[in-house]
Amino acid sequence: MKKILAATSNSEILQTVKNTCIKYSSYFEANIFSDTEQVINYIDYELPEIKVLDFGSKDVDAKRVLSEINGDPWLHYGGIIAVCENARQVEEIEALKNVNIIMAMTVGSFTRNFSRLVRILYQNQQFLLNRGMQDTIGGQEIGSFICSNDPVDIRFYTNFLVGYLYNTNRITEDERLSLQMTLMELLTNALEHGNLEISYEEKSNWLDHGGDILDLIANKAAQAEFKNRKIHISYKIGKSKSQFSIRDDGLGFDWKKQMKAKADDGELHGRGINLSLEMVQNLTYNEVGNEVSFEINNQLNKTNSVPSIMNSFDVIDYEDKQLVCRENEASNDLFFIVSGRFAVYADRKLVSVLTPNDMFIGEMAFLLNDRRSATVLAVGKCTLIKISKGAFLALIRRNPHYGIFLSKMLALRLQKQTQKTIELSSKK
Repeated sequence: MKKILAATSNSEILQTVKNTCIKYSSYFEANIFSDTEQVINYIDYELPEIKVLDFGSKDVDAKRVLSEINGDPWLHYGGIIAVCENARQVEEIEALKNVNIIMAMTVGSFTRNFSRLVRILYQNQQFLLNRGMQDTIGGQEIGSFICSNDPVDIRFYTNFLVGYLYNTNRITEDERLSLQMTLMELLTNALEHGNLEISYEEKSNWLDHGGDILDLIANKAAQAEFKNRKIHISYKIGKSKSQFSIRDDGLGFDWKKQMKAKADDGELHGRGINLSLEMVQNLTYNEVGNEVSFEINNQLNKTNSVPSIMNSFDVIDYEDKQLVCRENEASNDLFFIVSGRFAVYADRKLVSVLTPNDMFIGEMAFLLNDRRSATVLAVGKCTLIKISKGAFLALIRRNPHYGIFLSKMLALRLQKQTQKTIELSSKK
């Protein structure tokens, strides 16, 4: 059961959350608080996958809650939906470029769209997994989204997908911002110029006369010839690179002409394409011009953040083939993997290779107060944080929610391993 936290006393927001959770009661559970301390305490101990923060609330200090989340992004990563008083506050929240905020919207937009957004989350459950639960086998994640002609959808899918890639250590902070900008640019083109056939001249004339682009989009999207068109987003997330494609249901455009345009020639035409070319690799269009594909190189074997409680421990750099720990030695130190790959040998046989996705080295000896069950060697240059058992337990006593998180993580890993064992047994 996934948890939705609603931090608000606004009756309109509360009723929207309650109704939506009733609709998806088999998968989502609503937890509602209108006190700041209760909200922070709940976030620490329950780690809700979705957090609805009311930035217009007089009872909940949403900025303080967001600050607490930002204070330990390793532990508190995930989907925040920021509900704002007005459009200006939406712009202020979006300007923060906070990786955990997947959507900022007014109360009215929230009541209209929240159920639809939760349906998207329900259909893409793998993107809601807690840290340490992502697939570490090295296989591909393949999927697709179908996006309506609504700017809300574009912002949501962009932030949702980019946030997942960042929080699973596949892209850096700079790459996150670049990919976010690229996806927004290409999806906006697919919406405005593709599905709705809004020309550059039509858009310019509308804006020059004081029109709001959102009103123009809504007017065009309501027309019979356009209202059933969709935007199709496909992704393939591999081990070393990720690939994306965006296809609209429009007639296409002369992309060859636009790609020849210079970004600095004083013309607006083609700037979005040129900008995208600078930020991603292998950007190509189909012949018609209604589908664009590109790829990015994944960050390998490096974590994007470190748990805040580990900042006081020693950071140790290792050279290639340097020993981390030896099989059967009496040691119960815990190691947090910052970067690199580590070969694990038992009885002189290679049994696995650990990366930052595995998070820890030596957790079993640490928990069982036992001898090392394997020898671990660095593969290339690597970095670990070494944590003595006594010091870590002292920190857990001061930060008990970390103990709960680690217990949940190990329990979920055991559950997944049990499921795999049952599946293998049923095939015999």
